[in-house]
Amino acid sequence: MGTAIKRVFQWSRPNDSGVSVLEDTSLNRDLLRHIIDFVQQFSTVHPNEASMPFYEPLQWSTSLQPSDFHSEYTVSDTSVESQETDADGRPLLHMTPPHISVRSFSQLSKLLVLSDDRKFKEAEACLEANRDPMLKILGPDVGTEPGQDSSEDKLRLQVILRQLGTQLLGNSVHQFSEDIMVSPVAVKREVEELQGLCGEKKRLKSVLYTSDFEFSNSCRSPPWRQVHGEIAYLIIETCDVGTLFVTCSTDGAFLNGGIGHGRHENAFDRKSEVYRDVTTLLKNKSPHFAEDLMKQDLQEEPQTAQKLQHVEAVDAEEPGQTPRSYEQEEKNATERQEPALNKDLEPSPPNCEIATESLKKSPKSESKKKTAASGSPLTGCTSSHKASPGEGYSESSSESEDDEEIIERRGDSYTDVPSEYWHIQKLVKYLKGGNQTATVIALCSMRDCNLAQEACQLAIRDVGGLEVLINLLDTEELKCKIGSLKILKEISHSAQIRRAIVDLGGLQTMVSILDTPDKQLKCLAAETIANVARFRRARRTVRQHGGIWRLVKLLECAPKPTTLSTEQEKDVEVARCGALALWSCSKSTRNKEAIRKAGAIPLLGRLLKSPQNNVLIPVVGTLQECASERSYRIAIQKEGMIEDLVKNLSCDNQELQTHCASAIFKCAEDKQTRDLVRQFNGLHSLVVLLKQTENKQLLAATTGAIWKCSISMENVEKFEEYRVLQTLVALLSDQPEEVLVNVVGALGECAQRPVNRIAIRKSGGIPPLVSLLTGTNQALLINVTRAVGACAMDPENMAIIDRLDGVRLLWSLLKNPNPAVQASAAWAICPCIENAKDSGEMVRSFVGGLELIVNLLNSPNSEVLASVCAAISKIAKDEENLAVITDHSVVPMLSSLTNTTDDNLRRYLSKAIARCCMWGSNRAAFGEAGAVAPLVHYLCSKDPKVYQTTAQALFQLSKDPNNCITMHQSGVVKLLIGMMGSSDEVLQEAAASCVANIRRLALANEKNRFG
Repeated sequence: MGTAIKRVFQWSRPNDSGVSVLEDTSLNRDLLRHIIDFVQQFSTVHPNEASMPFYEPLQWSTSLQPSDFHSEYTVSDTSVESQETDADGRPLLHMTPPHISVRSFSQLSKLLVLSDDRKFKEAEACLEANRDPMLKILGPDVGTEPGQDSSEDKLRLQVILRQLGTQLLGNSVHQFSEDIMVSPVAVKREVEELQGLCGEKKRLKSVLYTSDFEFSNSCRSPPWRQVHGEIAYLIIETCDVGTLFVTCSTDGAFLNGGIGHGRHENAFDRKSEVYRDVTTLLKNKSPHFAEDLMKQDLQEEPQTAQKLQHVEAVDAEEPGQTPRSYEQEEKNATERQEPALNKDLEPSPPNCEIATESLKKSPKSESKKKTAASGSPLTGCTSSHKASPGEGYSESSSESEDDEEIIERRGDSYTDVPSEYWHIQKLVKYLKGGNQTATVIALCSMRDCNLAQEACQLAIRDVGGLEVLINLLDTEELKCKIGSLKILKEISHSAQIRRAIVDLGGLQTMVSILDTPDKQLKCLAAETIANVARFRRARRTVRQHGGIWRLVKLLECAPKPTTLSTEQEKDVEVARCGALALWSCSKSTRNKEAIRKAGAIPLLGRLLKSPQNNVLIPVVGTLQECASERSYRIAIQKEGMIEDLVKNLSCDNQELQTHCASAIFKCAEDKQTRDLVRQFNGLHSLVVLLKQTENKQLLAATTGAIWKCSISMENVEKFEEYRVLQTLVALLSDQPEEVLVNVVGALGECAQRPVNRIAIRKSGGIPPLVSLLTGTNQALLINVTRAVGACAMDPENMAIIDRLDGVRLLWSLLKNPNPAVQASAAWAICPCIENAKDSGEMVRSFVGGLELIVNLLNSPNSEVLASVCAAISKIAKDEENLAVITDHSVVPMLSSLTNTTDDNLRRYLSKAIARCCMWGSNRAAFGEAGAVAPLVHYLCSKDPKVYQTTAQALFQLSKDPNNCITMHQSGVVKLLIGMMGSSDEVLQEAAASCVANIRRLALANEKNRFG
């Protein structure tokens, strides 16, 4: 647990005092919530371990005051001590404001209950002050094998805390995926390739693992080192520098202190910097290995390329020499193409060795030659395209366009490539060795080739053309920069080329070009960035090198959409290209935040008023991508963009319509946006778009927007006017799942109104809805269970659902592993039981059904618990069913939940308890299980919906004398007397009846005492 906390939480950088604190991130909040839930339930789930004192107390500065503590504590003006003590008589909780010291989980659990709305702040302060809580809880022997003197409770506690640590690590997978992490499978594959290079007269002598045992996760390091990210250890015998001891970890490869060589002290310590992989480490540590790689790469170059290199040398060194005939034809062909050049690329005076000088000037050129122009000996392809470790992990939940695995073709035969492949290779040679005129001509000739063809793209890459093109971006010649960018823009549609550009450092250069005053150059750089930034590593590179704020700055170039001059049109084009690049970059969560902080939202809002579709598409695309963040949704409302989005729903461009509908779909999570869509007549526009059934992307976006808008009943009334239900029901068949999810979601919202339940039935919607209950798509199951449950509120609909065996299908979904599906199914079961003709018999007909739903009370998910309690309150109306669930231990299971602070769960839990009191000795059993006192505390809730069901439960429990005594001692009378004046008649009656029962018992006791 201690290691997990240090690894999975996001900590700020240390301040001047050397102190780091938890950052306010969604990951940290989720992890804190998980820990709080764990601690709150600890006393109930593990009562023996909860009372066990810690080895050392957890100490921190608290915001609690002595007045916050009540019974079970000794409270003075300056201190608080718990009445619960350890074996030596020391209190398990001691507080001298603001310092607090806690020595057991039972006191931690009670403290969180007392903290109420400050529990997150308390948990955060505790973790910041106790960075390794497991060490303080269990003592210095934590992390070692348990000794014979360890108590059984301590051993169990150690196992429980380790399980918590594992859960925290599992919950933080998304954050770890933001870092470049090497996978064990990638390490295994690389080691196998390196082992194939071993032997006499080869690059390496041997590559061996230190352990032959491989765990199920493909790691070979021991478990206590796996938590540090270590995967395996290698002993590599090189041909020149002796033996290297290498650690392969999720961060990369580095030298260790001699693991596997009989060394134990400090053997795991890192002895070098961390390299991306083992091959890179070897290239830096073994000159023989690196030199052999270079030789292999030179041998792989085709002979035709060698012949061309000889010709180029003659052309470059002896300009006056007459070329041979076939060379003259090529030169003439090139010169014939020259008039077609852009006027910006007209050649300048000769004798300027552009390409050669650029290679000399660029500090990246030498490293690029080794990493890109050379082939990797491990894969038989350029190292530029070797999949970077961790690229399979996504930086954002919306990131669904990561490039697929690259299958290289360097090892393929060259006999099946088109003639343009060899022509482009010759042009690349001119780029490498020609003067400025030859460079410009070669660039223009290359642009006339079919650069969309894969063979042409690979031809540029295979002979180091990418390196040359990127180096040309570092020159001072505008024409060469423009020509190079035009080619890079075209070929960067290829996934392989994109990755190669990033490996060569091309993105950094393009980002710096965004500062240039030349507008055409800015546009080309931004468009190329838009193409390249389609995978996670590229997006991160753009952000880390200041590309986000530079791209946002491009949006400022756009004037207001009035009559534009030629220069203003160029400004609009700059803004369009900037928006295009931001659209690609916005698939990263961190980039979204960077875009917002750079001030992009008002600029995008101004561009959204443009009359040009080619500008609107990337602008709306960026907005709909970012609208998954609440901060953007609020800003989109405040900037008045909803009106423009609605307006563009009626345009004649389906791509723009799709992005607008998608943006509305995400923004309509907020009620204000839903109201604005209705005010601007966007609901009608969405209904009209439902006719575009051939365009599935547009249909999915439209139905999604309708679903979210229908959360507001005012919008549902409008949809009724437009007769949208009949159209939606017609879409329940022969549609992709992404459309079905949205259609069913919209039907579920509309069915909250009685008139629409009838309309769905009359349109024939019940059978297809029930049939969808057999699917596997989790999002679809959540929506369809909600829709079926809403339709079941109508008795005639319920009869159809029952006839189609819909209730049995809902019940079977309680076995689904997804808690959201379980909860949704349980909520849907409630109206089914309520409106079935013979619900008791129907429920009993499900073999094992009652046991299944009672066992769900063990779920850790509060929404599942609330829905199951609601279902139990319906089931318990039937006496036979109540008897059965009583036999299945429903009373102790409900009682174990009463310490919850979740008001939604409290509401339905108390309702279930009230119903279960109607059988046998259940009232007394609830009292014996300790359920009465916690229920009294529900009357202090801030949610008035809790009061009615709680008062009803207390009334039923008050029919047992012992429960009355417990209630009176817990101060229930005063609370109930205040509720007897409520305007809620049910609450009035329950409160009065409960007080009456308590009073009768008191009178009977007085009569016995004095009578």
